[in-house]
Amino acid sequence: MSQHDIGLIGLAVMGQNLVLNMANHGFSVGVYNRTISVTDEFVGGLKNEPVDKVHAGTTERINGYHTLEEFVSSLKSPRRVMIMVKAGVPVDAVIDQLKPLLSKGDILIDGGNSDFRDTNRRHVELEKEGFRFIGTGVSGGEEGALKGPSIMPGGHPEAWPFVKDILQSISAKVGEKNDIPCCDWVGPAGAGHYVKMVHNGIEYGDMQLICEAYFILKNVLGLTNAELYDVFAEWNRGELESYLIEITRDIFSVKDAATGKDLVDLILDTAQQKGTGKWMSQHALDLGVPTTLITEAVYARCLSAQKDDRLRASKVLTGPPITFDGDKKQFIEDVRQALYASKLCSYAQGYVQLDAAAREFGWELNNGNIALLWRGGCIIRSRFLGDIKTAFDKNPKLENLLLDDFFHAAVDKAQPSWRRVISTSVQLGLPVPVFSAALSYYDGYRQARLPANLLQAQRDYFGAHTYERTDKPRGEKFHTDWIRERSEPQ
Repeated sequence: MSQHDIGLIGLAVMGQNLVLNMANHGFSVGVYNRTISVTDEFVGGLKNEPVDKVHAGTTERINGYHTLEEFVSSLKSPRRVMIMVKAGVPVDAVIDQLKPLLSKGDILIDGGNSDFRDTNRRHVELEKEGFRFIGTGVSGGEEGALKGPSIMPGGHPEAWPFVKDILQSISAKVGEKNDIPCCDWVGPAGAGHYVKMVHNGIEYGDMQLICEAYFILKNVLGLTNAELYDVFAEWNRGELESYLIEITRDIFSVKDAATGKDLVDLILDTAQQKGTGKWMSQHALDLGVPTTLITEAVYARCLSAQKDDRLRASKVLTGPPITFDGDKKQFIEDVRQALYASKLCSYAQGYVQLDAAAREFGWELNNGNIALLWRGGCIIRSRFLGDIKTAFDKNPKLENLLLDDFFHAAVDKAQPSWRRVISTSVQLGLPVPVFSAALSYYDGYRQARLPANLLQAQRDYFGAHTYERTDKPRGEKFHTDWIRERSEPQ
């Protein structure tokens, strides 16, 4: 009998918590997992979950099914099926299994970390067969999935009215009355997953920037973890207030139960990646936009993974001694300002890439509303996302956040500190690739003339690639026989 408002396939932790979130908000949910025992264990264990996780009446609103046929038959029309399986081939496999069981007009929602190009393809293929497809980014991790994630849906626009109530109900809420959902329609085809990819890329940048700030404070000033806790606690009360600053503060307070030592100092310094940051950098190259900060953050993880190589190199390669006799309090403030300015550049680059993708695919993205989607539930939630919304409200066609009065003033104020921190780090031999990339981007963007004139001359010299001239109309091409025209200096 058709009874459920929505169905969900894939009962890993994210899937389970989304189901509980939906049921806690009064929606009836049918669930299916390829491994039957997972379905049975999840549904059977609901009665033993604490009340803060499973609200009154939730258990009765969730039913598990052992076959896809039973699962699909249990859904109200138009059927809404959310897929929470590993990105890539598994998503296509689930879709192929579902199609014979669905009716035209039914809605498929891919809530995983899918590549936006796969979402673009699936959108076209499923629309031809009469189905409505939504690719939606979901950010917030396991806790966010249960208590309210940031949700970024995009795809077939006719599907949105049928899922809006569910997705906005389960999303994080912000605002003075805590009533503004961090979920709204992003755009067609793969727009939702593209926005999630950019979110993840910014997350890469934010995390690496925080790590570089930590590395500088620890090595230049010799701060203890207790002192670092106090620094990050103070930072979280100001402009840098954010989820990532908050959890970084907390990390410095955790002791290892077995040794009594600070746990952060016992963690191996090799970072992993799941690919979304890399996807953003790769597509930035395809679009020809300089998403340099996030790309350097990806490379920083790659270098960290070469632990054995670095251990060998550390015994051979040398650098300057680390000494500091300056004003400790001022330098901490300098690092804060450098972190803030670099974060602003990170978001500026992210929005430049969003605009380039929108032009490439014919999407109409609302940049201000995208900032609102990230204000709660997600990993990059922070205070100044409201300032981003304000900037785009003032000028929806703003081509770079750094040109907005608020951001221009903030970066200008931070410049002296920003430059002192980077120059000090370089002089003392500390790697700060993302701080440096942020400042180099800013300095490059503000230059009316860059050395690419010489680069074009080189290209024309060896490959006859032609060049444009400053004293001729744009678009007009010229070529010089450099060998014939060259002359020895007098």
